[in-house]
Amino acid sequence: MAKGKVKWFDAQKGYGFIEQESGGDLFVHHSEVGSEALAEGQSVEFEVGEGRKGP
Repeated sequence: MAKGKVKWFDAQKGYGFIEQESGGDLFVHHSEVGSEALAEGQSVEFEVGEGRKGP
């Protein structure tokens, strides 16, 4: 499982970005985190999936 920190997340727009420990940022959509709110700087564990525009 990958680890990182929330770079930013806009709850009203329903998306944001996670900065991976291994480098690079990943897009995150509210549909992938359920009802949990993400806070800037929050540590997270996640699985990388493939979207229409890539990982």
